[in-house]
Amino acid sequence: MTAIIIWASVALVAGLVGGFFIGIYTFRKQLEKMQSDPDMMSKMAQDPDMLKRVAKQMGLNQQQVNKVQQMMKNRSRKK
Repeated sequence: MTAIIIWASVALVAGLVGGFFIGIYTFRKQLEKMQSDPDMMSKMAQDPDMLKRVAKQMGLNQQQVNKVQQMMKNRSRKK
């Protein structure tokens, strides 16, 4: 009985750790894709709905979305 509990605990921890690293890897790839595609950044700057969808996928709250929009506006003004 204790062996089952130990194996279940090990499997749970391994799943959590594996899921965490897979999530980080996916998140980084998504950020790299967004940064390397200037058209996507300009589209998001022009289309606030698209930015909100991407932000929701990334798990950002409204305050963080507003901050990103402000940064994008400042970036477009500098060009």
